[in-house]
Amino acid sequence: MIKDIVKKALQEDIGSQDITTDFLISSKDKSAAYIIFKEKGVICGLKLAKEAFHEIDPKMKITFYHKDGDLVQKNTKIAKIEGKTRAIFTVERTALNFLGFLSGVASYTHEFVEKVAPYKTKILDTRKTTPGLRNLEKYAVTCGGGTNHRFGLYDMALIKDNHRHACHPEISIQEAVKRIRKRTNKKIQVEVDTLDQFMQALEAKPDLILLDNMTTRQLKKAVDITKKLKTKIPLLEASGGVSLRNVHSIAKTGVDRISIGSLTHSPRSIDISLDAI
Repeated sequence: MIKDIVKKALQEDIGSQDITTDFLISSKDKSAAYIIFKEKGVICGLKLAKEAFHEIDPKMKITFYHKDGDLVQKNTKIAKIEGKTRAIFTVERTALNFLGFLSGVASYTHEFVEKVAPYKTKILDTRKTTPGLRNLEKYAVTCGGGTNHRFGLYDMALIKDNHRHACHPEISIQEAVKRIRKRTNKKIQVEVDTLDQFMQALEAKPDLILLDNMTTRQLKKAVDITKKLKTKIPLLEASGGVSLRNVHSIAKTGVDRISIGSLTHSPRSIDISLDAI
């Protein structure tokens, strides 16, 4: 998968030729450069950067000073590149794009994880990912200390109101869970947005309950009710409107998980540069 993604990215950027580099730099010239984090952040994407350089120059020597998942400070050298000057210049932007974007996801995730550190709450991603790049983005989330939610529609059931309303006749939460349990042993999650729905979901005994856009008071009430059951399931997951400002107060309610779409749809790329030596 990585090879295909890297090849497409290079083709997109290089096209038929790197006009500037090829017309100014000799094919015999060799040089070296450092890849430097220009701000504090979590590294992610080293394999893609390496693959990009080796795609153009298989003999390129790459020395990593850090690994994916490492938190580094501003102006940290994370790698040294040695090889043909043309290849270094031509691949530079593609390699930095991968590193900057994925490190951005990892770094943003890390911020959320740090906010909930006093609690046992896990930070999860969602399916709100860039088409074709989901596996990479979810990998970046784990580099930042987050946990992956389902990868697709195939590995866990998530029952929403629309599913139940579309059945003829409309079915209850309990009936929806029952029907899916008969067909698969995969985990089942039910989405609710009121405490009344939450109580119905509890009776259905799903593996997880998604508490959508609930207030912290509602979340705490749901947690307290679930604790009285003294069972390992269902796990409670808060979602909707989560930000760095409120994630701590959400975790404080005692929910098991918090899923955050912005981890993958709204991160800011990390500023990374390639500086010739």
